[in-house]
Amino acid sequence: MCELFSLNSEYPASVSYSLDEFKRHGGLSGPHKDGWGIAFYEHCDIRLIRETDAAATSPCLDFLRRHLYRSNIIVSHLRMATSGSISLPNTQPFCRELGGRMHLFAHNGDLIDIHALPGIDLGNYRPIGETDSELAFCHLLKRLQRIWLGPEPPGLDRRIAVITEFAQQIRPLGPANFIYSDGDYLFAHGHKRSQPGREGYHPPGLYWLCRSCSMAAESQDNPGANSVRGKQLQQVALVASVPLTDERWQPFAEGEIMVFGKGRRIGSG
Repeated sequence: MCELFSLNSEYPASVSYSLDEFKRHGGLSGPHKDGWGIAFYEHCDIRLIRETDAAATSPCLDFLRRHLYRSNIIVSHLRMATSGSISLPNTQPFCRELGGRMHLFAHNGDLIDIHALPGIDLGNYRPIGETDSELAFCHLLKRLQRIWLGPEPPGLDRRIAVITEFAQQIRPLGPANFIYSDGDYLFAHGHKRSQPGREGYHPPGLYWLCRSCSMAAESQDNPGANSVRGKQLQQVALVASVPLTDERWQPFAEGEIMVFGKGRRIGSG
């Protein structure tokens, strides 16, 4: 299965340490060698980098490690191809515009026969690639249109309600771990995934961790996030398919949705 990693922070942060782990999982310690991608929010837009090569051998990932792009919301994906060819259109994360901002989606799992799902509606959105993940994202965007095309951005409760309905709809199709962001918040849905030494799919599908630390400590390559802003306190939330540090990561319950904002867990669905 693919692997997901994301960050949400109060102040713009980089992920140099986590990129090292990300690179190692992308074809060295893990089988996720069929492409990788990482997205950095910048206001309402996204800096998106994707490749079809393994992250473990990517010079582009070394470039990112040296240049330390900073963002309040970062989402990354390591691919182990199960649906669609190894190609750029099938490489996650996926992004689309809605309501004058970019929306971002990354999925881990297999949504069998999603094209035949009762009630599936893509509206004006069409997949560029062949994956079940992108098809699910297009369907999610159509559901989100009803709250995002008004004069003002929707309230958080309305956003959570749509994400919750979407997750309930796709869970019966197979493992449905996903991370979604609208640039304001980070939404994560943990379902189930393959677990070492066990057959089939089992929870947890995702893990999460919230931490606070001084910005001075972060500037010394603190694992997970680095940033420099005097002596202010930085709040950081991390979500990943598997724990990436030796800290006490918490598992998602099966079917649990969490919402993160400014480096804190602020809601659930």
